[in-house]
Amino acid sequence: VVGGGVIAANFLLNRETRGAFSEGERSFLNETFWYVGGGLTLTAGLARYFHSTGFSLRIMAANPWLVLGVGLVGSIGTMMGTLWTDPDNTVLKHTFFTAFQACQAATLSPIFFMFPPAIIARAALYTVGLVGALAYVGATAKNDQYLYMGGPLLAGLVVVALSSLAPMVLPATAMRTLAVTEAVSLYGGLAVFGGFVLFDTQKVLAHARLAEAGRIKRDPVKESISLELDFINIFIRMLQILGMQQRK
Repeated sequence: VVGGGVIAANFLLNRETRGAFSEGERSFLNETFWYVGGGLTLTAGLARYFHSTGFSLRIMAANPWLVLGVGLVGSIGTMMGTLWTDPDNTVLKHTFFTAFQACQAATLSPIFFMFPPAIIARAALYTVGLVGALAYVGATAKNDQYLYMGGPLLAGLVVVALSSLAPMVLPATAMRTLAVTEAVSLYGGLAVFGGFVLFDTQKVLAHARLAEAGRIKRDPVKESISLELDFINIFIRMLQILGMQQRK
């Protein structure tokens, strides 16, 4: 922990930073993070509502593969609708955005059965701190410093995804292998999605500069989706890690 703190402090204090934001960059970044915060608040509120009304219990009692398939199709469909809808069509854009939050909430609502409220609150607090710190680093770093990470992060994401699927294909007797794949999925996933926060924050600023130049349309709703998914994936892993620590 001490060694990691020294490395992190050196990284934050001695890194190369950028100059001041232009007005376009500042407003675009602020608007994007307002949508991130609003989307996550809506998702959390709907997830709690689904739990209190018994909807999450019915989800858990249903065929898990059917629930997974419907949730995946719904989330991907509404996400694609949000990303591809022209930003000038604000009503349809925000309808897809709201539907995406509802799909995410339905998928996440069973966590209220799996983890006590104190663990959920701690995981959320830690995630806010981690994502906030990484977003600050990404926003204040030199222009495009982390955009090169796209390829390596995608490769890491594939490894994490395959590790997450390992329990479905490996025999239960392969305990050591399953323990390794679980560690890769959890801790490797934290590293990968933390890297995506840096990457996506700088991507927002790059798109802000393109929008200022008139080369693309301003679309903070679209930009917020990737950062929101980063947050949710980090939160889920924080939740699992804290849950494992409590059981020990």
